[in-house]
Amino acid sequence: MKRSTKIILALVVLLIIARLLLPYIVLRYVNKMLADMGSYTGHIEDVDIALIRGAYQIDDLRIRKINGKVKEPFLYIPKSDLSVEWRALWKGKLVGEVECYEPELNFAFSEDEAASQTGKEVDWTALVKDLLPIQINRFAAYSGKVDLVNLFSATKTGLSMEKINVEIRNIRNVEEKAGRLPSPVVATADVPGWGGTMKFNADMMLLKQIPDFNYNLSFDDLQLTKLNPLAREYADIDFEKGTVSVISEMAMYNGRMVGYFKPLTKDMKIFKLKEEGEKRTVGRFFKELLAEGGSELLENQKRDQVATRIPIRGTVENTDTEVWPIILGVLRNAYVEAFNKEFDNTVTFQDALKNIKADFKAKREEKKAERKERREERKEERRQKREERKEERKKD
Repeated sequence: MKRSTKIILALVVLLIIARLLLPYIVLRYVNKMLADMGSYTGHIEDVDIALIRGAYQIDDLRIRKINGKVKEPFLYIPKSDLSVEWRALWKGKLVGEVECYEPELNFAFSEDEAASQTGKEVDWTALVKDLLPIQINRFAAYSGKVDLVNLFSATKTGLSMEKINVEIRNIRNVEEKAGRLPSPVVATADVPGWGGTMKFNADMMLLKQIPDFNYNLSFDDLQLTKLNPLAREYADIDFEKGTVSVISEMAMYNGRMVGYFKPLTKDMKIFKLKEEGEKRTVGRFFKELLAEGGSELLENQKRDQVATRIPIRGTVENTDTEVWPIILGVLRNAYVEAFNKEFDNTVTFQDALKNIKADFKAKREEKKAERKERREERKEERRQKREERKEERKKD
């Protein structure tokens, strides 16, 4: 056998051995990374390597809180695929993509730290970088589920979303799109606990600590009767029937946002003369009666709906909601025109930029006023010193 043939055979044998050992090496490496995450720990069951397409699959990823009281893991992904994004590779960019199948996220909110599970203690960006060393340009999740346990602590009411499908593209702006928001985001979900659906569309700039975005969000046909625990706690009323849809547009640039929320109720009924199987206080009886009367007064009779538009403007730290536009919006809906169950398309990313410019102009005017005030103070000090010197000369 020739020497060159022996070398080729030896290399083939080494490659086969390396291929056989690689899954165990990767499995050990990933579990080592997941084991030490501070207050959280994780584990995977198996790893499959696909060298030809530059990918590996992770089976049964579980991340849970150490010494936590929540039984469900914070994150469970039965199957995830981490690979090179070939479409970007043809453009000369080496970036990756991540796909997760039937992922589950379980949040829990509580004053008790052990009963709280939000994941805020972990730098998830750093963890993903360790699992996939190349930069991620696309993320997708299919048939996912998110549980927000005890979201409203006063009533211990949660929110659950199922059949979640999410796709985020061009995270690293590989396609070099023009404009400030190069990354499109699309998400849909069912809201089974409240009997409705969710839709989300956005353009984002994700390469910032606080991302810039311009989004449309809608929760459609939520059942009002499912919201009764909240209605009882905050308004001491019960909904007898009807639906509510919440539509929102929002834009944010450098932490300053502008947008609106538009809740729209349909076929809403609050008051029932006799509550079956429930003792109702006199106070609650009249509250429901007045609420029903108010909704009848403000209802658009042709469409049997009550709606308003709640403007939002401010920063991520301080968001101001104006009261009078809410009241005027209800009256407008009742007596002038019915709100359509659709986006107003009145919020653009340019509005967020204008918000920044207005804030800059306000700060400039504020600094100008401060400088003027300091000049006046210095002028007054000089005047007082002159008066003091005059008095001293008179005494001499």
